[in-house]
Amino acid sequence: MTEPRALAKPSLGPASQPMDAKIDIRKSRISRFLAYRWLWIVAALAFGLDQWTKARVNARLPLGSYGVNGIPIFPGFFNIVHVGNTGAAWSMFTGKSTLLAILAVATLAAVFIWRRELGLRQTAAQICFGLLCGGTVGNLVDRLIHQHVIDFLDFHFGAYIYPTFNIADAAICVGVFGYILWSLRQPAPAGSGK
Repeated sequence: MTEPRALAKPSLGPASQPMDAKIDIRKSRISRFLAYRWLWIVAALAFGLDQWTKARVNARLPLGSYGVNGIPIFPGFFNIVHVGNTGAAWSMFTGKSTLLAILAVATLAAVFIWRRELGLRQTAAQICFGLLCGGTVGNLVDRLIHQHVIDFLDFHFGAYIYPTFNIADAAICVGVFGYILWSLRQPAPAGSGK
């Protein structure tokens, strides 16, 4: 006569996990979130400042306010204006706002997917990507709400007029430039032959 076999208990999923396991999972998620805290903080600050300044400009100046219709801060050098840009930096890809919105979402997804390869556990990299992500989301929100990006910082250098930009654009440029400088100073990976 054979002994009865013990039946394997069916797994009931997360609901069947003991309370300690659920707490460990929750702590693990929180610790992963906090590992990127500087990215989140800087991104939120860049996004908040960008949206606040754009809201102020939008409330104060009608769209298309440029030149004498703008607000001179340092006459002949720096003005606050209100223009809509359906393109990217320096008005490249004008009229391609939908394509640029898709590119923004793809950029954010790429940062998330390759966060380890980008070195985002390092504080300096988090700050750079916080600026990049905050600026990207700021301009993306404009494209979704206004169908253009609100640009308002207008600089003139003699006869040269620098393309009008916003806080999000500045954050993106500083973030990218900062990350390039930071990455050039990092040691070569072990086994790379350098």
